[in-house]
Amino acid sequence: MTLEQLLETTEYEVIKGKVDKEITTFVYDSRKAKEGSVFICISGTVRDAHDFIPEVIGKGAAAIVIEKDVDEINGLRSLLEMNSTATVTFIKVKDARKALAHMSAVYFGNPADELITIGITGTKGKTTTTYMIKDILDKAGIPTGLIGTVEIIIGDEIIHSGNSTPESYAVQNYFRRMADAGIKAVVMEVTSQGLMMNRVEGITFDYGIFTNLEPDHIGENEHKDFEDYMYWKSTLFQKCKTGIFNIDSEFIEGILKNHTCTVETFGISEKADFRATDISFCQMDGKLETKYRVTGKENFEVELNMPGMFSVYNSLTAIALCSHFNVPQDIIKKTLPNVYVKGRTEIIEVSSRIKNAPKFTVMIDYAHNAMALESLLTTLRVYKPKRLVCVFGCGGNRAKSRRFEMGEVSSKLADLTVVTSDNPRFEEPEAIIADIVTGVKKADGKFVTITDRREAVKYAVKNAEEGDVIVLAGKGHEDYQEIRGVKYHMDERELIDDAVKECNEVRE
Repeated sequence: MTLEQLLETTEYEVIKGKVDKEITTFVYDSRKAKEGSVFICISGTVRDAHDFIPEVIGKGAAAIVIEKDVDEINGLRSLLEMNSTATVTFIKVKDARKALAHMSAVYFGNPADELITIGITGTKGKTTTTYMIKDILDKAGIPTGLIGTVEIIIGDEIIHSGNSTPESYAVQNYFRRMADAGIKAVVMEVTSQGLMMNRVEGITFDYGIFTNLEPDHIGENEHKDFEDYMYWKSTLFQKCKTGIFNIDSEFIEGILKNHTCTVETFGISEKADFRATDISFCQMDGKLETKYRVTGKENFEVELNMPGMFSVYNSLTAIALCSHFNVPQDIIKKTLPNVYVKGRTEIIEVSSRIKNAPKFTVMIDYAHNAMALESLLTTLRVYKPKRLVCVFGCGGNRAKSRRFEMGEVSSKLADLTVVTSDNPRFEEPEAIIADIVTGVKKADGKFVTITDRREAVKYAVKNAEEGDVIVLAGKGHEDYQEIRGVKYHMDERELIDDAVKECNEVRE
């Protein structure tokens, strides 16, 4: 591939050198640059890749793509005047992230053109819905890849996920690997941050999905306000052919603003194209089940081994999407009850493993903001537990408002709140807990504070009563705790195992 070919869909200016030259690799990480590479400089929030230009020149890079003016880059003017850069081409673009997306697509051979692409955006429900869609399409004989918060799935290969929506280079790389593996469709989470940072720039999704919207990801290094958050969510529907929308969202008009796609809807509204009716919830053998009938463009009974209205919405979304693939109803009906998503209303069997223990339920869920926690706890109230116990903390170096709001929500809806640590990052856990308690005290719920999350989980399990539902909220699929820049292994399933072991030792 030549540099000119790599740049064929990118607007650029040649600062120095030629574009009719062969290249070896295209990279945005200076550590991966080598002889003949094209290196694109991304101005990140932590590091500015423009600072690594001398390093990649030293490695024999063939071309460097910049977004800053030459005189704004330390030492570049003098470098350009040196003989050592005579063979290096310098390209200027207006937006490096946008250029990265377009160049990545070309570099990997425009793999999105070989796949049916499905993008899901919304405040919550994205992860569970992606798994529902993938499982149904796979069962229908349509091999489907997945890119999301928990993992990337390419056939039998599972890759740990760093971001819900990876960098554009990674997205295109995954698409290429999927297409080469014979995968026919891909479903992926498309976050507001991913849209804002041009991680899906240049992709025209075959289907775009909107789940719901509430204030989230607002603060330093995120979105400046709710309007900005909603705007970036809405841009997905200028990048897709068919949009499938939750008609019950109060923000549906804002999401639809400036859309260019055809519109289809789901919800409980009579206006919905796919409508849930006759909804019921029941508890049986320690499971929290949900049943309803979908009407409208489809008509059949649905059973789920997941609790609550959010499960109704998630499954409706999957049904609406899969209708475009003409998936038989019996495949959908058989698949949905067996969908498993790590850390999303994940029920862990506990009481049967403890000698002479009362019967109670333990659930792990990723609910890490007030909206998600309120939805979860309200849902669990429907199942009429003897006590609803909520164990949670909040992440450090994030909006403090989330702490007050989550504390108040738990205090209102749970019978007992166990306030503990989450990912404190560079804050003191006790300071975060104090903020949460401020919110807790706005209502009248009982609470205790236990800084060590391991001890908090033990406390909840050891003190469980007959008929309790214990929710460990906030961590979900995560298997680490981040403290001062270091991620330490911590999986709540293992914390539960430790609690079970200790309970049995005490009762021997």
